[in-house]
Amino acid sequence: MVTYYVVQSFQRGKKGMLIPDQPKQARDESHCGLMAERLALTSASVVAFSRSGCPDTGDWGDAKIISQFGEVPSELLEMTA
Repeated sequence: MVTYYVVQSFQRGKKGMLIPDQPKQARDESHCGLMAERLALTSASVVAFSRSGCPDTGDWGDAKIISQFGEVPSELLEMTA
């Protein structure tokens, strides 16, 4: 089993919609949180999360939010419920 740590940031589009940036992979939970804090200074919204599972079988658990800044899209938060 492996755990991936990901930071997803968003920019606000011309009509106010959130547009996702390229997701960034972090080394560990601490690094993930620090990356999210840094990106929050220049992004409309940021969410840092981890997800554990087995890449060989494709069996993945629910995402676990580490931190979030700004208005995170509800679709993304539903993935962690």
